[in-house]
Amino acid sequence: MQQHDRQSSAAPAWIAGVAAAVALWVPLYLNLEAGADLLVAALGLSRATPLGEALHFFIYEAPKVLMLLTAVVFVMGVVHTFISPERTRAMLSGRRVGVGNAMAATLGIVTPFCSCSAVPLFIGFLQAGVPLGVTFSFLISAPMVNEVALALLFGMFGWKVALLYLSMGLLVAVISGMVIGKLGLERFLEEWVRQLQNSAVSSEFSAEAVSWPERIREGLRHVREIVGKVWLFIVLGVGLGAGIHGYVPQNFMASLMGNQVWWSVPAAVLIGVPMYSNAAGIIPVVQALLGKGAALGTVLAFMMSVIALSAPEMLILRKVLRPQLIAVFAGVVATGIMLVGFVFNAIF
Repeated sequence: MQQHDRQSSAAPAWIAGVAAAVALWVPLYLNLEAGADLLVAALGLSRATPLGEALHFFIYEAPKVLMLLTAVVFVMGVVHTFISPERTRAMLSGRRVGVGNAMAATLGIVTPFCSCSAVPLFIGFLQAGVPLGVTFSFLISAPMVNEVALALLFGMFGWKVALLYLSMGLLVAVISGMVIGKLGLERFLEEWVRQLQNSAVSSEFSAEAVSWPERIREGLRHVREIVGKVWLFIVLGVGLGAGIHGYVPQNFMASLMGNQVWWSVPAAVLIGVPMYSNAAGIIPVVQALLGKGAALGTVLAFMMSVIALSAPEMLILRKVLRPQLIAVFAGVVATGIMLVGFVFNAIF
């Protein structure tokens, strides 16, 4: 009781701290480009030169992506206190095909689970009686259409691109999960996983009320853990994007990844599958490729394949899936991603 009273009395201070951080974050973020202009000019460089343009891209994009990522991860860390794997499983179990796939894909966006959580989530879903196809809809959407990708796409390209990416990503996750479910591939689960199906004891989800200081601390913990792990990928991704932005000729990129080249989308997916990155690290590269004349659909197909079909996730899933099911999973998702690429290229 005394601890609860102390947490209640501390809540205004924590909330005031968050408000002060937001008040500092907003003007700093809005003035990043002006700061990059000043720094490049102070170094005696011109944006008309490849070095000046590359350096400006790096100075502007690196803090921009890091600030966006920090804000999104903090918010999702707070959201994490409202959503648990147990509640997610309870929501998905017993749903009809189609409805369950759509619900699972939507949950994949708003729940803070990454590919590192694939194995325990997969097992937990099967134990709770969630169909295999519905589980795959969740596993596809969780890394591919995550909140980080959406926030960065919105910040860099506007709401239309972010909304189209969201819609097409959800469509890929729902249809891919339904196809995998219709194929009846449960026999390609590892034997020990099949024995766990429908074995969970049903129980009503209950959780203690969490105070706002605890929620804020959880958000800060997410920032320390997630941003602490991926900041180097972000810097490397922005550095690669800066090199492309400053030094790669526009005509070359347009000829290699333009929408006039029919094979560019399949090639982008094949290149992206063996790579490993996250949304925060790959989106600066996407922005640089688009700036050099690459087609939007081709670049998005590349990004989605890197995020949704990463080699580390395939290795993790091998613990519970046989190679045949992993191959079907990768093939169905890759086909969906290519369709997204062709649709975007046709529209834009």
